[in-house]
Amino acid sequence: MIIKGKELSEHLKLHFGFDSFKGNQEAIITSVLEQKDTFVLMPTGGGKSLCYQLPSLLMDGTAVVISPLIALMKNQVDAMRSFSTEEGVAHFMNSSLTKQAIENVKSDVLSGKTKLLYVAPESLTKEENVAFFKQVKISFYAIDEAHCISEWGHDFRPEYRRIRPIITSIGQKASIIALTATATPKVQHDIQKNLGMTEACVFKSSFNRPNLYYEVRPKTDNVEKDIIKYIKSQEGKSGIIYCLSRKKVEELAEMLRVNGINALAYHAGMDSTTRSGNQDSFLLEKVEVIVATIAFGMGIDKPDVRYVIHYDIPKSLEGYYQETGRAGRDGGEGQCIAFYSNKDLQKLEKFMQGKPLAEQEIGKQLLQETAGYAESSVCRRKVLLHYFGEEYKECNCGNCDNCLNPKKQVEGKELLCTVLETIIALKEKFKTEHVIDVVMGNETSDVKSYGHDEEIETFGEGKDESERTWQNVIQQAMISGYISKDIENYGVLKVTKAGKDFLNKPKSFIVAKESEEDEEVEEVQIKGGGSCAVDPELFAILKDLRKKLSKKLELPPFVIFQDPSLEAMATTYPITIEELQNIPGVGAGKAKKFGEEFVKVIRTHVQENEIVRPEDMRVRSVANKSKLKVSIVQAIDRKVELDVLAESKGLDFSELLDEIEAIVYSGTKININYFLVQIMDDDRIDDIFSYFKDEAESDDIETAINELGSDYTEEEIRLVRIKFLSEMGN
Repeated sequence: MIIKGKELSEHLKLHFGFDSFKGNQEAIITSVLEQKDTFVLMPTGGGKSLCYQLPSLLMDGTAVVISPLIALMKNQVDAMRSFSTEEGVAHFMNSSLTKQAIENVKSDVLSGKTKLLYVAPESLTKEENVAFFKQVKISFYAIDEAHCISEWGHDFRPEYRRIRPIITSIGQKASIIALTATATPKVQHDIQKNLGMTEACVFKSSFNRPNLYYEVRPKTDNVEKDIIKYIKSQEGKSGIIYCLSRKKVEELAEMLRVNGINALAYHAGMDSTTRSGNQDSFLLEKVEVIVATIAFGMGIDKPDVRYVIHYDIPKSLEGYYQETGRAGRDGGEGQCIAFYSNKDLQKLEKFMQGKPLAEQEIGKQLLQETAGYAESSVCRRKVLLHYFGEEYKECNCGNCDNCLNPKKQVEGKELLCTVLETIIALKEKFKTEHVIDVVMGNETSDVKSYGHDEEIETFGEGKDESERTWQNVIQQAMISGYISKDIENYGVLKVTKAGKDFLNKPKSFIVAKESEEDEEVEEVQIKGGGSCAVDPELFAILKDLRKKLSKKLELPPFVIFQDPSLEAMATTYPITIEELQNIPGVGAGKAKKFGEEFVKVIRTHVQENEIVRPEDMRVRSVANKSKLKVSIVQAIDRKVELDVLAESKGLDFSELLDEIEAIVYSGTKININYFLVQIMDDDRIDDIFSYFKDEAESDDIETAINELGSDYTEEEIRLVRIKFLSEMGN
């Protein structure tokens, strides 16, 4: 009998501790349980792994997961074992294991203990392993990172092309689930065709990751200095920096260490012991930053990466989306900063020389898409989602540099008509660059050899606009559905039916306009993120405990409990294992395995602080006052501007300072430097701070006003006094 509905949700709670499924998870899992071929397109952080992990526990036999990276396998097996009391529930089989270890794995599989077996495609193709799999009852095959099958994918791996023939030779009638976080319609078609699953049930989740902030910055000679400054502003947060070359990875990691940043390198040229050691140090939070080539991160399950920096622009938008997708997988803050220079693109094009012409052409098209994204003035989210075949209808996403700092908007109706007329006059046989050259009147060798400088009426009509403006017009027209790009035919531009209708009856078309000499924009205020726990003190205690436990058990902290689970503990105060099981993301297995020390710490915290838990159903009269203080501390942690904070709490600014002073006097350390530097010069801050540190006999405000003189306002003195008391006394 197929498990569905409420019963399936009960199994989810029992095995993984979650109350409900995310997005399409339930429908996907049901499809797998019904033994149907299933294609899953789900962005990073959407919960792809659960789509095969849960069915594997509920079906007879062993699920075989084909995965491209050894690091990913170890990571997934550790996570799976943490949810179960049976160590043999999950195994991996690849070249890193000794012969004896492989025999132990095979023994567990044949005995029926193992529900999930991860294998590399290379291991799958070995004759002795094919013979072994013929003895195993296989429940289904899961092909993770399925985009590796397609030549149009950003991480094409030829060995993935051999998966289907090997599955056929094993000879068991088992369904396939193929999963990827990044696939354009072209790549999706390639995957399904190659795996022989064109009739599969297809589940597509939205590519939109609302918590991710996207920004592209110009890459200058000071790029290393910019990166160091940025990382130091993100103290205590985990981040990944991607570089294209191994040499640059090593150099940048070394430079970061010299500048006091705890960073390690990761690339395929390192010996496997060092490489996996560096990866584990990052997962176990021994280092905050990993500098890597694209080999790092694919499938690495670290949910609290808070920023991803691209030192070099990636080779494709699929690669960019996959790599930025490592940030904020837990739904929290995720900042994606890319540094872009046209020189990098020229370098990448040179690297392609010597490859087969067809491969060069594909590579150039992918690069052009990336350049279009980096140079665009349109909402980054809108451009990204359009690339993956998804329409984003919001005018302003509120979480990318172009939306937070928009360029001048102008009526572009006539500009679009010029572009559409030019594409039609060129018989829809040319790419973006050539269309722009014709419109701008650039007498390039191609334009002249085709006679387009004499034959095309619109030649030179757009010479008064910048090249960037014309790029924006074409990109916006593609997003709006007036122009399409023929990927199969070298990326030539074609006018759609909607585009022809527009020409017959033009209507308003707003486009971002800018010149090549546009001044560098101010740094954008990035949305912050922070803990949602009601009790930040307990949250910090629980994080410390998790870190100690992770060192002791040699497991990444998030394998024990993820941040959202700790936040829930610091909100509802579970003091028994039974109560802990009801925390989202915990479940019976984890509660039993890791929970005892956590409930002990929570119980002590509740007793020492005389906390009334939600379960106790009693409310003290001072609760609202305490709640206000906690919410103020949380807001300051998230760097909310104090005047905005006062307004949101219905307080005068002076009343807010009263509350903050009470918090500081009670011994809580807070940091308001982010607000001080916006409203005061460093010299003024230093003068007041020095007064309290070196001259003052008390912290009395009136005395301070008299001593410092009328140049300083009472608010300024109170603010710096808060800084002083917090830094020196707490």
